[in-house]
Amino acid sequence: MIYHSISNLHKRVALLAASLFLLSACSSKPIQFPESQTNYCADITRNNGPMLGEYLKPVENKMVAQTGVYVLEQGIEAMLSRAWLTERAEKTIDVQYFIFSTDNIGLIAADYLVRAAERGIKVRVLVDDIMVEANGEDLLTLAKHENISIKIYNPMLNIGKNFFDKAINLTTNFHQLNQRMHNKTFTVDGQVSITGGRNVADEYFGYDHEYNFRDRDVLLVGGVANDIQMSFDHFWKDELSVDVQALIKESEQSSVPPNFTALHEYACDPSNFVPSVREKIKNIPLAIEEIQQKQELQWLTDVEYITDIPGKNDQTEFLGGSGIATERLVELLQTATKSVVIQTPYLITTKHTRQHFKQLVDKGVEVKILTNSLASNDNLEAFSGYQRNRKKLLKTGVEIYEFKPDAEIRRKIMSEVMQEQLEQPPIFGLHAKTMVIDDDIAVIGTFNLDPRSTHLNTENFVIIPSKKMAGEVKKGMLEEMQPENAWRISLDWNPDGQVSKFKQLGVKLRRLVPKNLL
Repeated sequence: MIYHSISNLHKRVALLAASLFLLSACSSKPIQFPESQTNYCADITRNNGPMLGEYLKPVENKMVAQTGVYVLEQGIEAMLSRAWLTERAEKTIDVQYFIFSTDNIGLIAADYLVRAAERGIKVRVLVDDIMVEANGEDLLTLAKHENISIKIYNPMLNIGKNFFDKAINLTTNFHQLNQRMHNKTFTVDGQVSITGGRNVADEYFGYDHEYNFRDRDVLLVGGVANDIQMSFDHFWKDELSVDVQALIKESEQSSVPPNFTALHEYACDPSNFVPSVREKIKNIPLAIEEIQQKQELQWLTDVEYITDIPGKNDQTEFLGGSGIATERLVELLQTATKSVVIQTPYLITTKHTRQHFKQLVDKGVEVKILTNSLASNDNLEAFSGYQRNRKKLLKTGVEIYEFKPDAEIRRKIMSEVMQEQLEQPPIFGLHAKTMVIDDDIAVIGTFNLDPRSTHLNTENFVIIPSKKMAGEVKKGMLEEMQPENAWRISLDWNPDGQVSKFKQLGVKLRRLVPKNLL
């Protein structure tokens, strides 16, 4: 099955939360592939059907002034979409992520990108330095392919850095060190993009056996896909984005030509990549036809793509500041007249944030927020920040719901492969970052309601002005607030006691970490 034994559950901690973490973070060993006695790739027939341009011909005219929008709710469809688009690419694939793991999903994704490069597609990969879960040697191997370029954003603590480098950066430039790239985009031929909450790792697509995320992406055809392409180019050319080959000493770089046979064999091995899933990728054209028949791909004229710029703010306020994404979200919230429904995995509010919510409630706007409970949370630092101000937020009149680790909804969003393989479903935590305003506008992207997204990390999201789509997204969000999926929190009760005393103590100990670092 698509699964790797390495669990990332305990790796998703708050970034830069403590000096100890900073100085030891992200040390990775080179990827080791077991020797294969079978040529699995010989048994796989590659799909040589029409390329992406052929599929887009019927909608070329619409793509000029409109954006085709389709929400990717299921991890399996989000994965299949990326794989199929990679196979159908004709010119370019541009990938921008906060996390790109070398677990099973990450290795198979890398194989798809290499195969695209081998047929002449120009592949560019931009990943934030902090959470690159790959060794510099592995990245160099990929970057040696003439059609693959890899850059690392704001490389101050990981790739090519020794202990001394980390200590210097930590003590002399703490603000810039904390400014991370949280954007997540996947763009093919500058015409089709996917953006949203998902990083590249098993748990974001529902394939980890222990802990997975309930997440959400949106697929965009034409229209603002061009804006996403321009944003990627902006990040790519910025001085904060450094070629991986420039980060590693020449003496440490191998002169051996890259050999991707082991990677290909890994991805072809049916124990790593289930044949039924591969078959689903081949059948994507049938899914496209069904989506078109049901009119689930909506063509809209006023879709907006919002993104911060590299570096986010001018550093005039230590660990503070703002950005384009923050300001646009505040503007959107102020337009609400009836309701605001929000999903955010991390909910760390400030006095300023709570004032915004209180103003909405005071003018009659119903505000509901779903976030993670301590039982479903993978990030104790972030939960500590939320826990400190939970009652203050409740006093503004906002309704708070906390996601259950065994939410019934997980059975609905799990892939068929996982349901067939596991007797006991894995824990699910919330990772979707979504907001619906007045049943009219849906916002899907990377922005968490926390100080890091507000002040430090670059973020991106899509604003979708559609009653139909906003209604569908909101319906799903409200379902996830039902008692079988979430706990309703009050001033007198919360479910923190549902976890072990050890985990409760762990949260308390993390109160030493300043909230603006969480």
